[in-house]
Amino acid sequence: MNHGPLDVLVPTSRAIAGGAVPFSEIALTGVYEISKILASPNRLETTLSNVMGLLWSFMQMRHGIISLLADDGVPDIVVGAGWSEGSDARYRARLPELAIGQIVATGVPLVAQNIAAHPLFSEADVAAMQGGEDATVSFIGVPIRIGAKVVGTLTIDRIWDGKAVFRFDVDVRFLTMVANLIGQTVQLHRVVARDRDRLIAETHRLQKQLSEFKAAEPTGSGVKVSGIVGDSPAIRSVLRKIEIVAKSQSPVLLRGESGTGKELFARAIHEMSPRADGPFIKVNCAALPESVLESELFGHEKGAFTGALNARKGRFELADKGTLFLDEIGEISPAFQAKLLRVLQESEFERVGGTKTIKVDVRIVTATNRNLEEAVARNDFRADLYYRISVVPLLLPPLRDRKSDIPLLADAFLVRFNGENGRELAFAPGALEVLSNCYFPGNVRELENCVRRTATLAHGPVITRDDFACRLDQCLSSVLWKGQAAASANRPLPEIPLPVAPPTQVRAPAPAPELPRPPLALETPMTAGFPAGFPPFEAHRGAAERERLLDAMERSGWVQAKAARILGITPRQIGYALKKHGIPIKRF
Repeated sequence: MNHGPLDVLVPTSRAIAGGAVPFSEIALTGVYEISKILASPNRLETTLSNVMGLLWSFMQMRHGIISLLADDGVPDIVVGAGWSEGSDARYRARLPELAIGQIVATGVPLVAQNIAAHPLFSEADVAAMQGGEDATVSFIGVPIRIGAKVVGTLTIDRIWDGKAVFRFDVDVRFLTMVANLIGQTVQLHRVVARDRDRLIAETHRLQKQLSEFKAAEPTGSGVKVSGIVGDSPAIRSVLRKIEIVAKSQSPVLLRGESGTGKELFARAIHEMSPRADGPFIKVNCAALPESVLESELFGHEKGAFTGALNARKGRFELADKGTLFLDEIGEISPAFQAKLLRVLQESEFERVGGTKTIKVDVRIVTATNRNLEEAVARNDFRADLYYRISVVPLLLPPLRDRKSDIPLLADAFLVRFNGENGRELAFAPGALEVLSNCYFPGNVRELENCVRRTATLAHGPVITRDDFACRLDQCLSSVLWKGQAAASANRPLPEIPLPVAPPTQVRAPAPAPELPRPPLALETPMTAGFPAGFPPFEAHRGAAERERLLDAMERSGWVQAKAARILGITPRQIGYALKKHGIPIKRF
């Protein structure tokens, strides 16, 4: 019996009810019904599953699978008739890897009349596709394309019972038509997904801008705070203090751990002050040796030293009528502290190699992450300089005390990363929960590092929970802090004395029988509600005692017994202290 290309009869419900129906009519009806399914507004997996269910009724087939590839060529979506959430593995097991690979690589349909005799099907493939039956299985696979690129495959298998009549060429043409429709639908879904991701990113960007506007609302002085992201009570408290402090000319000392954003707050003080129209000059005192630091701050005359070919203004001159920010003030040597003290007291100095006295009008803002009170007690820092720079001390909260700001900061860092790299990444809804549950000993700087690293390695347009290194036990920060804790636990732990009276040979601006307590105070002493015998902490209160407690725990590798020896208390008392201040115990 001779058949034309579209005259093969297929057993469908219509054919059974009314007799033989030409395949051309069946194919036309099938394409029409499939196009309606593909146009329905469902999840892509559900749509493709419905297509396979309908296709089963038009063709002699047992199983059919649609496989869509990810960017790396690995099957990402695998769907068959009756698909449900979590059933992908069942369909993946029936995918012949070599056969699928050839279809994708060549872009040409593959037909195997007997998979058991075909070299592209392994014994495992044959066993999986036979399903325990001793039968001859044939296979047809066609590529799914978007333009010229193969993005997946449409495959079917059928049992040869010796009676059915197959025309593989006709079947291949029909499946190719269906695959082309599927390719157009996949492209449309991907375009919609990209638009959705862009909208998500735009929403995050607008939320970030809104949070910045909230943080930058006009204050009582009419000046906006820029660059500071956060809306937590801790940040709002600091900003309220900055608004008050900025109106005066008093020196400000910013205290806090490394990575808390001291420079941003120093700039905020400048921008909210009457000196906002003047220059804001910054110097990292720890980054320069003493000889270079002197020239940087005070300037030098021509010929003052080798290489001084011209006279040069120092940072004090450049900051005239403005603000000078001295970061890491605790790192300068005692000899240079004396030179700096004169400038702060008299507002005058001489350039290196010069004799002319230069007067300046500069507001000083300094910053440190060191305990200057202990440095004064050890004669490492001059008491008179300490009093001069610490007129108004401000403690900047660590990130662990402002966890509600983590999503806002993460969004801000991701927007900055996108702008620098020309990308449009966004966080998935659950991704920010991962960041919010992290401890971040390195504070905001560590959070930014985490966001940038994750964004750099992200494969898709959305950062998910599983993209973060901590979900894969590859968090570099945990290795870093664990290593520091281990090193601290293996070396002798020196006893650091509590603040005592400043040395008698150092003259302070005002007589003081003993060094004042750290400027961060709490109304109730740490010993309140504790057993008797807690004297080492009575001189430290509030945030300062929390800072000292954290320092001891870090130095002891978070071993409470060792930390208790450093502080001169019992392990039971340090347990009370940790509980009182809400300090979680790190586990390594």
